[in-house]
Amino acid sequence: MTRLCLENVTVDYPIYGSSRTFRGILKRRTGGFIKREIEGQGRVVVRALESLSLDLNHGDRLGIVGHNGAGKSTLLRVCAGVYEPSDGRVILEGKVSSLLNTAPGLDPDDTGYENIMTCGLFLGMTRKEIVRKTPEIEEFTELGEYLDLPARTYSAGMLTRLGFAIATAIDPEILVLDEGLGAGDARFAEKAKARVNSLIDRTSILILASHSEGLIQAMCSKAILLDTGKIKAVGSTNEIIAMYRERSMQAG
Repeated sequence: MTRLCLENVTVDYPIYGSSRTFRGILKRRTGGFIKREIEGQGRVVVRALESLSLDLNHGDRLGIVGHNGAGKSTLLRVCAGVYEPSDGRVILEGKVSSLLNTAPGLDPDDTGYENIMTCGLFLGMTRKEIVRKTPEIEEFTELGEYLDLPARTYSAGMLTRLGFAIATAIDPEILVLDEGLGAGDARFAEKAKARVNSLIDRTSILILASHSEGLIQAMCSKAILLDTGKIKAVGSTNEIIAMYRERSMQAG
């Protein structure tokens, strides 16, 4: 059974060479808070997540809601295994795939086909899996013979198509997804939307961070409200979005 469990997870970012003035600037610009200062070392620590617990199982579709700096990106990266907790632990049963951007290690000097292989490996696919998926990736990109050329010869839109096609070719058990996904012009964007929906359908557990209320409501079955690195509420997507709106109005 697929499962992702976070038990009292805390994440601290050490800031080196800071001053008291910098501490004030930092506090205003981040959602974390200054936890402590190491005397004589000129170092402060920003706590991005504090004692955060989650337990997700097969079929869960979790939306993460919160203002900029609330800790959403840090939480995604902990779930994806990019960040190690400073305290607490992560219990994982199943394969995690993260889709946090649409350029998963693209090398401008490699051809499109070479990038399909290296980026696929970067995302955790096997060589056999990548070879099997290459024709489908090739067709989706609509790049044709350009796939034989170095990626540095591509336009920005072509690079986005290639990266998006590779990133969404994975077969995840647990999918960690950022809302910031785009894929070129309007016609191609429709193809991209259908591809993401297909990716989510074959995922056991979804974790999505987004500012889009419509996206959270369409893709998630429940949500959490994150603020200053802590979970303030857990509930249905409608309940959490209503609470987020209310808090945003009060803050404004």
